[in-house]
Amino acid sequence: MAKGSTQVSTSSTAPWKGQQKYLLKGFDKAESVFNTIPEYYPGETVAGFDPLQTRAQDMASDYIQGPRAQAQQNYAEGALLRGLSGQTGFSPTQTADLLAGNVRTGEGTPYAAMANALSGDVVDKLQGSILPSIRQQQVMYQPGGSSKAAQQQNKAVTGAVKQGLTTPLANMYSNAYQTAQNMRLPAAQQAINMQTSAMGQYPSIMSAPLNMYGALGDIGAQRRALTQQTMDADMARYQYQATAPQQALANYIAAIQGNYGGETVQTSPGPSAMDQFGQAVGIAGSLAALSDIRMKENIVPEGSKWKSLNVYHYNYIGDDTPRRGVMAQDVEVIYPDAVHDIDGIKYVNYGAI
Repeated sequence: MAKGSTQVSTSSTAPWKGQQKYLLKGFDKAESVFNTIPEYYPGETVAGFDPLQTRAQDMASDYIQGPRAQAQQNYAEGALLRGLSGQTGFSPTQTADLLAGNVRTGEGTPYAAMANALSGDVVDKLQGSILPSIRQQQVMYQPGGSSKAAQQQNKAVTGAVKQGLTTPLANMYSNAYQTAQNMRLPAAQQAINMQTSAMGQYPSIMSAPLNMYGALGDIGAQRRALTQQTMDADMARYQYQATAPQQALANYIAAIQGNYGGETVQTSPGPSAMDQFGQAVGIAGSLAALSDIRMKENIVPEGSKWKSLNVYHYNYIGDDTPRRGVMAQDVEVIYPDAVHDIDGIKYVNYGAI
């Protein structure tokens, strides 16, 4: 029986006897495993750039910032501007003639060279064979003939031969003119094609080296990924080995776990003391009431008596409710049979007073 007339009961349980030695073994191992902290993975955890990636980066940087790209860009931009302006492989004069359909016949032109060659060939034949043959015939048929007549005849022959140049030259000019007219539209189309080609080729020309460097970098990225996978596998293996004792202990405890036992505490109040002692007449038949002076506090004598017993005002320890009554120790002196001792605490049987 505890102080304050509160009853306390305690019950304990323990694990199954056959289980206890395995639990103790697990608990002993748990402490050593708990105190063992695995070190962090000592190797590299992130793969660095592959040499091919580094090389590709350097080459791309050198190309972009170096004189080669600058020179190429300048040339490409110049070609772009020339192409956008419609410039072709012809000189400006030739391009203008092509677009206008002009046929140049003066000195220094292909037409003049052809005309000169044709004229020279005709004159050579005239002077070398035709005219000497005519003169020979005149001598044979007109001995001592007039020189004036011969000259006139030679003049007529020469005029007739030269006149023969008109037809081939006219045909040649006609052909040249027709060809020139036919070249006008292709020449204009060529200028348009040059513009389109220049605009289309400029980006690809400038980016071609970068594409090659990018391909080289892609190869390096694949090799780097393979290196990272190898590192990840090493870290996973290390993690498994580092935590293997904890995992094994967890599996062991899970296999043997069960009801480890415990302790249950139940608390219940003891018997109540009588309330105002002045009303005790109505409960005079109660068998036992707590009246031990050691269970009370703030005890003040009232100055009156009840059956030769002093009456007091008080409250129970732990209970602030004001009460009025007698003390078991006083009752025991006058009515010893009315006082009972239970677990060292005095109770009064008011029916025996």
